Amino acid sequence: MQPWPTDIAYDPATKALRVTFDSGEVFDLPAEYLRVESPSAEVQGHGPGQKVIVPGRRHVGIMDVEQVGNYAVKIVFDDLHDTGLYSWKLLHELGREHESRWQRYLDALAAKGLSREPKK
Repeated sequence: MQPWPTDIAYDPATKALRVTFDSGEVFDLPAEYLRVESPSAEVQGHGPGQKVIVPGRRHVGIMDVEQVGNYAVKIVFDDLHDTGLYSWKLLHELGREHESRWQRYLDALAAKGLSREPKK
């Protein structure tokens, strides 16, 4: 049985989305992490191996979190990215795999000579 969220709350001070699941797990997911792992086609591409590494989002925040039916949320970021639905399953995976996914992202940035800092 897939864990089900019991609470989702954004803290603008820490720029993190706290997701609490009925399994007792609680994940604080930084806005930058959610943005660079967006399930949108813009980030994930349209097929295997097409994921885009999104640089320059260190300071991104969340403007809105909208529930979509009983299965997902749509996150509106302050860089105006708002496509891709974060299913309960994906949010749980992002929480459980945060450390490894984040390290892969940092490694990919470094390999491409990109930065988390926005362009000036």
